[in-house]
Amino acid sequence: MKAKIKVLTPLVELDGDEMTRVMWQMVKEKLLRPYLELSVEYYDLSLEHRDETNDRVTVDAAEAIKKYGVGVKCATITANEDRVREYHLKEAWKSPNATIRSALDGTVFRKPILARNIRPAVSSWKKPIIIGRHAYGDVYDNSEIRVDGPGTAELVFTPAAGTPVRRKIHDFSSPGVIQGIHNTDDSIASFARSCFAFALDQKMDLWFSTKDTISKIYDARFREIFAREYETSWKEAFQREGLDYFFTLIDDAVARIMKSEGGILWALKNYDGDVLSDMIASANGSLAMMTSVLVSPMGCYEYEAAHGTVQKHYYRHLRGEETSSNSTALIFAWSGGLRKRAEFDSTPEVALFADMLESATLETIEGGSLTGDLLLVAEPSPHNRKVDTPGFINAIAANLEKRLAQR
Repeated sequence: MKAKIKVLTPLVELDGDEMTRVMWQMVKEKLLRPYLELSVEYYDLSLEHRDETNDRVTVDAAEAIKKYGVGVKCATITANEDRVREYHLKEAWKSPNATIRSALDGTVFRKPILARNIRPAVSSWKKPIIIGRHAYGDVYDNSEIRVDGPGTAELVFTPAAGTPVRRKIHDFSSPGVIQGIHNTDDSIASFARSCFAFALDQKMDLWFSTKDTISKIYDARFREIFAREYETSWKEAFQREGLDYFFTLIDDAVARIMKSEGGILWALKNYDGDVLSDMIASANGSLAMMTSVLVSPMGCYEYEAAHGTVQKHYYRHLRGEETSSNSTALIFAWSGGLRKRAEFDSTPEVALFADMLESATLETIEGGSLTGDLLLVAEPSPHNRKVDTPGFINAIAANLEKRLAQR
């Protein structure tokens, strides 16, 4: 057997929950460890361990990504009331993704994974649509109050030196809810710069959309900062490459995107990007067919699957029933992290392995070995067959082995 490929610097590994945790281990055992001499800084972000550490482990994981530059993350549970009861938690801990994104102040770029035998549900889409999602603030770092009865809700800002500013939100005559969100000019500007740089690197037009006609201060500030960044720092470079920057209202952008041929980077606020990236992924076959990378202005990167923990499949797995879960996005999280690690370490053989891992995965899908989600949307072929969760990974491993043997 050939010597293993050495990865010089550790990757930060963030383990997760439920079915994705099961697949995560399979991917490491079948697709990585046989071929790579790989060391990791390991953090267990399972819901139980986050609860045991009072969520300190999530903060420590973010700090490790800052130190080493590249993290690879499994999908994790964001606790709600049902999960608090199910796991007997001390409290409903915040989304670990939100905690990490806040610490790294990054932008999440999500790109569909395209296979030749899976056509987009939107017939006009011919090229990838990349989502650039602002990964700071908004509803993911909010404050909420449950209103039990009559009273007045106010928005109050108290300057470090000066008179408080107050705005009435609502006079309640009956129970309701209140939510407060925030953002900062620095984070919005970082988001804008990341999107312009990524669009230029990918040679793609950049769209930005929000709802500034309704949110005349909050959303309008995003529009203003994007416009300023473009005019002062990016316009000449975009024009030189024949690229466009385009702003429109989000409802107009959604209507336009359905008739677009794709090939654009669509910049969106945090919640908008969360929702619409799932739409893009689903329209391209499956939520498991979407890459996701958090790009931080600190120069570090976190790669993850864009989907959740596949809860229903996990319960079937616990009952000993067959599952057919798609591990493609998890595999591409590892390949993306390895490729970026190779770039930082100047190790082209690691980058080549990452390329081969992705090619072997696509070869498996295009050859007709399909998980249940893909079998429903793949073009009909006599070669198509449904494989279970380990069967899909084993098929990829066989194709990877053949590719490596031909090197």
